[in-house]
Amino acid sequence: MKTSRFKKMLLVAALTLPTSLLALPVAQIKTQAPGYYRMMLGNFEITALLDGTATLSMDSLLQGASVETIKRLLAAQSLSTQVETPINTYLVNTGTHLILVDTGAGSLFGDAGGHLLANLRASGYSPEQIDTVLLTHIHSDHIGGLSSNGKPTFVNATVYVNKKDADHWLDPANLAQSKGEAHSGFQQAIDALQPIVSAGKLKTFNGETQLFPGITAIPAAGHTPGHTLYQFEDSGQKLLAWGDLVHSTAVQMTQPEVTISFDWKGAEAEKSREKILRDAALNHEWIAGAHHAFPGIGHVMRVANKDNHPAYQWIPANYSLAGLKP
Repeated sequence: MKTSRFKKMLLVAALTLPTSLLALPVAQIKTQAPGYYRMMLGNFEITALLDGTATLSMDSLLQGASVETIKRLLAAQSLSTQVETPINTYLVNTGTHLILVDTGAGSLFGDAGGHLLANLRASGYSPEQIDTVLLTHIHSDHIGGLSSNGKPTFVNATVYVNKKDADHWLDPANLAQSKGEAHSGFQQAIDALQPIVSAGKLKTFNGETQLFPGITAIPAAGHTPGHTLYQFEDSGQKLLAWGDLVHSTAVQMTQPEVTISFDWKGAEAEKSREKILRDAALNHEWIAGAHHAFPGIGHVMRVANKDNHPAYQWIPANYSLAGLKP
């Protein structure tokens, strides 16, 4: 049989099929790709890990700008006031240590968080391999993954946190005197960290401290008493994991003076943010932020402002395979 005649027969057969068979439904998958992204920083391997996303009402949470201004700045980024905000954590393999920066929300945010372990495993690592956890601060979406059912999640890890944060959040007197959401925050901190304390695995530090070669803790108080940034440096390259220095990329980069109701002391948080943004723009170092759009890695650039007030732009990392295995 000639090929052309065979093709004609197939076409005729297809045209005579019932319409119902030609339009069979295709089930939608509705799942996302594993939440990890990898890059190299010199010889350090950096892996961004997504714990989940939480929707925040930025028009009511942000302070220091009018609602109209907040809406305008959000709309410029095609965002409404209800912003689906990522919870990013970062894994750093130095070749000697496997270090996790923050642990996500665990079960504290319901289905909105708690995906860190699945994404960690998808990225090729297991929780048992992590030997160090660095906490930028003690808030539920950063400590919730530390423990589960009264047991440490990362059984071989030593946990580091600024002493000012540990003293504030783990003080029974502060728990007793607090009410409402504040009381819940203190209780969550105690529940998450007590298994670490009991295991003798909690270490604190004061001020700017070199924790390991190429890894320095840098205080940036305001969001919490001991809110801390971690700078990673290797082969002349730097990355600053800055925790909750910025919650709303669309608003606070343009107007650093805008604070958020989660801040312990808004004026101090603003002062820290303006200094770090200025330095980050000057140094052009990599930034890893807990609440920038995943993977939350990029650079800061200073931009012109009509009233000569410092303003900045977030430049997301360009997707890259450089330095990684094909």
